[in-house]
Order: sequence, then structure tokens, then C-alpha cells
Amino acid sequence: MAEFLPLLVMGAAIAGVLALLTRLAVVARRRGGAGAAMAAAMAAHDEAFRVTAHESYVEIQAQVTRKAPLLSPEGAWRSPYPAGPRRDRTAVPRTRRRGSGLRSLRRLRRRR
Repeated sequence: MAEFLPLLVMGAAIAGVLALLTRLAVVARRRGGAGAAMAAAMAAHDEAFRVTAHESYVEIQAQVTRKAPLLSPEGAWRSPYPAGPRRDRTAVPRTRRRGSGLRSLRRLRRRR
């Protein structure tokens, strides 16, 4: 039993650390403070090392602060095609091509 004691202590320590981190994550999500800090840290990293990622981050933040979506100056999009009645493709019966399938092979065999 003495040889398993250090393994048991290490397992208990790892389980305790995981439980502590899980509890910390729950508290951070509930308070909402960790998300803004993490986003700001990633934005600083992107600004320094990945310029296009920083530009997209700035654009996303600008979109979040907008009050209402901008309307198109041309108005709403409309289809250039008229909205007439559509043809129901399932109603058209399919015709079999003559000379295809196993029956035509049997017919060819009989003719010989």
C-alpha cells in the first residue's frame, strides 16, 4: 500500500487543481469580466503580429456599436425573374428508353 500512496496523492492533487479551475471558470463566466479581458489581450496580439486579423477585429467592433443596419441606397433586393407558376417536375411521368435494361439483352439473345 505504501507504493501507491505517492500516486494517490498526485491523483488527488490533480483532481483538486481541476476542480479549482472549473470553479474559477464558472465564476468568471457568471461575472462576465474574463471575456472582455481575453478579447482585449487577443486584439493586442493580433495588432502586433497579424495586421489583417486586427483590422477585422476593429471592423467587427464597429459593427457591434452600430445602432441599426444600413439600408441599401437602391432599395430591397428583388429577383430579376418573374415569379410565375413553377412546373412540378414530379408530376411528369418518366418514360423508359427502349432497348435498355435486362429485357433488351434477353431479346437480343433470342434473336440469334
